[in-house]
Amino acid sequence: MTEVEARAALMRATDVGDPIMGRLVTQYGVLNAVQAIRTRTLPPEFITTETTQRDRPPDLTARLNAWYARLAAANPAADLEAGERSGARLITPGTPEWPTQLDQLGSSRPLALWVHGTADLRFSCLKSVAVVGARAATSYGTHIAAEFGVGLSEAGWTVVSGGAFGIDGAAHRGALSADSPTVVVLACGVDICYPSNHDTLFAAVRRQGVVISECPPGVHPTRARFLIRNRLIAALSRGTVVVEAAVRSGALNTATHAMSLNRHLGAVPGPITSSMSAGCHRLLRERKAVCITSPEEMIDLVGVIGDDLASQSRAPAVPRDRLNEPTKRVLDAIPTRGGAGPASIAVAAGMSLDATLSALGGLAAAGYIERTASGWRLRKQTTSYRKAPDSAALEPPPTPQHAPTDHPPFPDPEQDSPEAT
Repeated sequence: MTEVEARAALMRATDVGDPIMGRLVTQYGVLNAVQAIRTRTLPPEFITTETTQRDRPPDLTARLNAWYARLAAANPAADLEAGERSGARLITPGTPEWPTQLDQLGSSRPLALWVHGTADLRFSCLKSVAVVGARAATSYGTHIAAEFGVGLSEAGWTVVSGGAFGIDGAAHRGALSADSPTVVVLACGVDICYPSNHDTLFAAVRRQGVVISECPPGVHPTRARFLIRNRLIAALSRGTVVVEAAVRSGALNTATHAMSLNRHLGAVPGPITSSMSAGCHRLLRERKAVCITSPEEMIDLVGVIGDDLASQSRAPAVPRDRLNEPTKRVLDAIPTRGGAGPASIAVAAGMSLDATLSALGGLAAAGYIERTASGWRLRKQTTSYRKAPDSAALEPPPTPQHAPTDHPPFPDPEQDSPEAT
């Protein structure tokens, strides 16, 4: 049995992200781990370490029996052949396409990854951002997610997400529209389309990016696999931005993984009346995340200092900004109603009479002030409106077909759940 076949077999024998299996493979190698499971004899020093140095010693006998039964039913050669027929490939640690940042997961590092698509996974993730959020997203959330997908991709950054409804799908579509690769991390086999309505989206991702999973072919998603999958989304990217998330959301689980891996974490604020942004607001309030309002700000957070700085946003300029400081002081001293003489304005502005007279002339020429019988005062700013056509006044208002109710019905938003992202 080759090492690739041994890893494919262990992917069938163990649950995804099993840290005990990870430690066994790390300490003794994948081939020795397969042999130990087949003979149902774990190394004594490994048993001692697991039972004496862990806060909650696992039942290794029960775990070993489960591994043994699953390994006996595994057919790694058939898995590799099925993956090859579907166009997928199995990459393992140490191979050129393996993203080395996954090694930071330690014992929870995946044994291998199934990859289906045209892009190179490692190269795509060198500059990548995870865009996550609620499945039951609002129109605000999907709009922002799509903008982030487009903005990040146009700047040369790969979007990583889970391919779910709502925020995930919008971010992937935004990236695809910018003709850039995007990475979909599934909680099922790469030959399973979940959600099924995203078959067209996943097909586009395979042509332009990659769909990946640590689950063998034919494996369907479960609640636990969604949560465990989130660690890969956080580990593959330089940082994670939560676009929209309720208090109970799988996106916050991804945020937790990002923080544990010392990755950058950002959150997009939303309306304080929206329950779908409550999770983002909690991250901001607890100072776990940085406030992000644009793709440029996210790139500034995760990028290289000096190369990926976001431009500073400035307030819109108004004509008053062009006035020098003495003229502004004179303008502030001029009353809105009535009028004031130059001497009174000079005293209020704290300036000489000559300087005040000079400023008054300039302000009058620029249209800021006007002279009246009682002195200088601010000129009223008038706003012109387009006149409505005469026919509009002759037409009666439309009669409503149905009388409005006192309490119009509002559909309850779908409750977000951990398996949503």
